Amino acid sequence: MPLNPDMRSTEQTSAPASASAPEPVPFPFTALVGQQALQRALLLVAVDPGIGGVLIGGPRGTAKSTAARALAALLPQAPFVTLPLAASLEQLVGTLSIEDALQSGAVRLSPGLVARAHGGVLYVDEVNLLPDALVDALLDVAASGVNTVERDGISQRHAARFVLVGTMNPEEGELRPQLLDRFGLSVWLHNPTDAAQRQQIVRSRLLFDADPGAVAESHADALQNLAASVLDAQALLPRVQWPDDALTHAGALALTAGVDGVRADLVMLRAARASAALDGRDAVTVADVDAVAELALHHRRQVGAQQPTPQAAQKPQSPAQGQDASKAQPESAGAGSADGDWGAMPPVPVGTVRPAAAGVLPPKKA
Repeated sequence: MPLNPDMRSTEQTSAPASASAPEPVPFPFTALVGQQALQRALLLVAVDPGIGGVLIGGPRGTAKSTAARALAALLPQAPFVTLPLAASLEQLVGTLSIEDALQSGAVRLSPGLVARAHGGVLYVDEVNLLPDALVDALLDVAASGVNTVERDGISQRHAARFVLVGTMNPEEGELRPQLLDRFGLSVWLHNPTDAAQRQQIVRSRLLFDADPGAVAESHADALQNLAASVLDAQALLPRVQWPDDALTHAGALALTAGVDGVRADLVMLRAARASAALDGRDAVTVADVDAVAELALHHRRQVGAQQPTPQAAQKPQSPAQGQDASKAQPESAGAGSADGDWGAMPPVPVGTVRPAAAGVLPPKKA
C-alpha cells in the first residue's frame, strides 16, 4: 500500500525534531582567567567532597556557573546536576514507596537529585533564595556523603558523595549565619577592574564562542594532566598527616577571626590536607593552612575581627591574663564612670518650687 503523501511529509518533517541535539562543549577549566582562588577552592572540594562544598558570591557575569560546569567536565564521567529553586524536599533527597513495602515487603527508593549527583557536581544557583529546609538537608548530605530517606518509620540510606557548588549575588539577599557556616569554603568574586585582565577575559570568551572545539582541543593536555592530579590526590588523601604545628596554627587563625565553634578549624585542616595531596605531599604544613585560611574563614569571620596574616595569628589569651582582665572590669563600671550602677544609690528627694503668678491678662479690645 503506497504511503499517503501527507503522511510521508509528516514523517520527514518530524525526524529532525526528534533527533537529540549534540551536547554543548563546556568551557575548559584551565581557560578561566583571573579566577585562581575559585579554581583552587573547586579543586580542593573535588579532592575531598567532605569539606562541605564551595559557596561562590559575587555579581552577575563573573563566571560562577561557568566554573562549576567546567569542574564537572574536568572530572571523569562526573554528572552535573542543577537544583532548581522550585524543587521539593522529596525531589532533592528522594522518597520511599510505602505501597510497595506494604504489598511485597520490599522498600523501593525513588532517588532524588542527590543520588543523581553522586560522583559529580551538584550546582545550586542563587542558593540564598532556596528555602532553608532544602539548604539544611543539602548541606547535611554534602558533608556526610550519605543520604538517609525516611517515611512513616521506614528508612533507607545510600551513598551521595558530590561536589556542592552554590552561588549567590549578595544584592539579592543573604544566607542565614547558621546556613552560611555550614558551607565549607567560600570565594567572593568582584568585577574585574584591571583593563588588561578584562580584555583577556573577553578575548578568551570570544574565541570559545567562535570555535568551542578548537579551544577545548588547545587545553586538552592541560585538562588531562589536571584531572590526573585530582585522581592522584584522592588516592593520597587518606595518608596525609596533620602535624601538631599545623593544628596549632589553624586554631590560632580561627581564634583571631572570632569564629563560633570549631567547624572553621576542621574545614581549614581538611582543606589544607587536600592542598598537600594536590601537591603530592603526605604531611600538612603551616603554609598549607595559610593557603586555605581565607577560603575557610571569610564567611565565618565576626564583624570587626582581624584578618590573619600568614604565621602571625594572635596567640590565645592565657588564664592569668583573663583573671587580670576580670579584676579590672568592675573598676570600669564604678562610681567614676558616667554609666555607673545607679540602682545601688538611695533616691534623693527633690523639692518643688511654687511658680510665680503670671499676672492678669489685659481685657480684649472691642
